[in-house]
Amino acid sequence: MLQELSIRNFAIISNLNIQFDEGMTVLTGETGAGKSIVIDAVSLLVGARGSTDYIRAEEKKCQLEGLFTLPQEHPIFDKLSEKGIDVEDEMIVIQRDIARNGKNTCRINGHLVNTTMLKEIGPYLVDIQGQHDSQQLMQPEYHLSMLDRFGNASLHQLKVDYLEAFENYKQWDKKLKQVQANEQAYAQRMDMLKYQVEEIEAAELKVGEEEQLTEERHKLTNFQRLADELSLSYQALNSEEGGVLSALSTVVSALQNIEDLSPQYQEMAQTASDLFYSLQDLSGEISGEIDQLEMDEARLDFIEDRLREIRNLERKYGSNIEEVLTYYDKISEELSKVLTEEYNIDTLQEKVMQYYEQVQHLGKKLSKERHEVAYQLTQAIHHELSDLYMEHAKFEVRFETLDDPTEDGLESVSFYIATNKGEESKPLQKVVSGGELSRVTLALKTMFIDSTAVTSIIFDEVDTGVSGRVAQAIAEKIYQIASSSQVLCITHLPQVAAIADHHYFIEKNIQNDRTLMHWVEIEDENRTQEIARMLTGTEMTALSHDHAQELLEQENKMKVSIKKGHCE
Repeated sequence: MLQELSIRNFAIISNLNIQFDEGMTVLTGETGAGKSIVIDAVSLLVGARGSTDYIRAEEKKCQLEGLFTLPQEHPIFDKLSEKGIDVEDEMIVIQRDIARNGKNTCRINGHLVNTTMLKEIGPYLVDIQGQHDSQQLMQPEYHLSMLDRFGNASLHQLKVDYLEAFENYKQWDKKLKQVQANEQAYAQRMDMLKYQVEEIEAAELKVGEEEQLTEERHKLTNFQRLADELSLSYQALNSEEGGVLSALSTVVSALQNIEDLSPQYQEMAQTASDLFYSLQDLSGEISGEIDQLEMDEARLDFIEDRLREIRNLERKYGSNIEEVLTYYDKISEELSKVLTEEYNIDTLQEKVMQYYEQVQHLGKKLSKERHEVAYQLTQAIHHELSDLYMEHAKFEVRFETLDDPTEDGLESVSFYIATNKGEESKPLQKVVSGGELSRVTLALKTMFIDSTAVTSIIFDEVDTGVSGRVAQAIAEKIYQIASSSQVLCITHLPQVAAIADHHYFIEKNIQNDRTLMHWVEIEDENRTQEIARMLTGTEMTALSHDHAQELLEQENKMKVSIKKGHCE
């Protein structure tokens, strides 16, 4: 519910703080007193288009703030959470400033938002129903969802099942259309992937192979150089005349002959001995290399071809063998997907037809259930209209079969009505009589109030054009709605004012050559006098005072009756 409203420098309002209660609140006053200004302020808080015309003369900006309290399970909390807006104690504070330069500053619980966000959450908070407003009840695009909310758990489960089938159908249909639209491209892609996979597979690449082959080729291409240098090294070590090993053997023998004379000579003999054996090992290693040397032209040709093949693949698919093999894994997976049923046109067509048939089956069951709910809704609304002295009105829920299924089903829904006997039924939004529109609106709101999740409903002179017993019936219907949701109502009908739980009187005053709106809650004798004024439209007389007193007493009894019926 709207718990508190703060208005600063808005139209003829300088500074106004209003606290609202549950139940039904009426705002009354002379025509032009500024009652609708309060409604305009609430409208701006929930996303209505702003204008600098609202700013009070000689002020730089107007400021609006509203505090809403909602039940813990209210769906708006999930929506706010998606936007990163925190909510504490089930309270939502909306602030909106409009500056002279046209700049709008909007906040929800302190978070800066745009007016689009206000428009998104507005329908969850307030339903402002004016005499000529096009609200959800008057907009055919909302009629199907309203009908569904009137339905039972069976219909709701059917909707869930149907939507699941529909989403599967659309998903597979989208894939099919994509494949069909790009059939040639898919075929070309598949051929390319097959070629690349086969090319890499045929190469049988191994990690480290390139380095190994490069080293072997280096040896083969430098065969003569290796042979010459290794032979020269071997001869230098082993020549009988002047060979290093022969000379070092003489040194070792000589030092060993004197090593017993001094530890120093012993160490020198050991060093020479170690050098001799190290060089002897080196000589053996060189000899082995010489024995293994072989100029294999065929092997060199093979290595050259293999390295050429590897580098050709690297030029296409990666800078080294590891990258080529990684690319191979990637395209192998893609090729596998391309060859599976996910991209096979015949299989896709089967899938699409399978889910289309499921959509049609569930859609027909959903339609049958909706027709039954439509009958129940029609009977209930006829009862409500009869209570409002429109017993000859004929309400219809019309279904129109769609060419293609939608996420909502196989049909669209529109509400039609004939307000007088013998008239042709017309779309609900075509109802033009003010009094008829008021009653039709109330009848529909009475039926749908429990399913809309709206916490506050504002009626801005929806009782225009009615009087007498119809006015009394409207008063009772509005109060019936107020038993389920907070209602704020601007009215000129004494019957509506008398049945309210809270009554505010609004008038304009002039102070220091400036017009100001004065707002006061009235009770007891002051309320009686205001209702008497509404009854007569002139100065209050003893008779009008008594009539007002009697009307208040009657409405109090009616309120008790309505509350009792609502509880039952």
